[in-house]
Amino acid sequence: MSLNYASYVASLANLGSQQQTSAEFQAVIPNIIDDAEQRIYRELDLLATNEVDTSVVLVTGTRTASIPSAFVVTNNINVLTPAGSTAATGTRVPLTPASIDVLNMLWPGNSSTGVPQMYAMQDQWDIILGPSPDATYTLEVIGTQRPAPLSASNANTFLTDNLPDLFLAASMIFLSGYMRNWGAQASDPQQGMSWEQHYQLLKASADTEEARKHYRAASWTPYPVAPAAQPQRG
Repeated sequence: MSLNYASYVASLANLGSQQQTSAEFQAVIPNIIDDAEQRIYRELDLLATNEVDTSVVLVTGTRTASIPSAFVVTNNINVLTPAGSTAATGTRVPLTPASIDVLNMLWPGNSSTGVPQMYAMQDQWDIILGPSPDATYTLEVIGTQRPAPLSASNANTFLTDNLPDLFLAASMIFLSGYMRNWGAQASDPQQGMSWEQHYQLLKASADTEEARKHYRAASWTPYPVAPAAQPQRG
């Protein structure tokens, strides 16, 4: 059964034996949501968090470019050719990720221009291109972004709609620590650790399903391992 913000808060209060309307409980809910969401988004490679951006236009003769700060991880970067074309009309030139040392050796300065072939991450949101672009090409950046968090004004998220059990279990780990002021988990770990074990079981099944979405399951297919089928699909 999927959740929304109201049913999530009600379930959390019920499982944690909290007064749903208490000021203390209401005050900690954003922290619980943030802790649970960030953990799940970091641990699971959710296809639902992948986004495509074509807002970056390269500067001729400049080998650096900034990608949107919304990206947490970049999976693919393409150059759209010819210059001025869009994702619908252009031809994609996939950029090969490399180290800064490789780019500095092959294209040591901005004077070597052409259609970029490689890129290196200079920092979280800046890349170095090789060679430097010879025209104002558009970049197509594909990668992971953080969805808007669950809140009263954003009542449904991918997690509440598709992974409500995992999201609730992750929330209960934080709430268990909140109820016992964290330190008690070490000397009286039953509640927090039980929810942690339950979370790990649910995460394993969610991870398997996500692998199928990415075609990373048995023999790089969208199918799970079939115990009676030997050999596996290939």
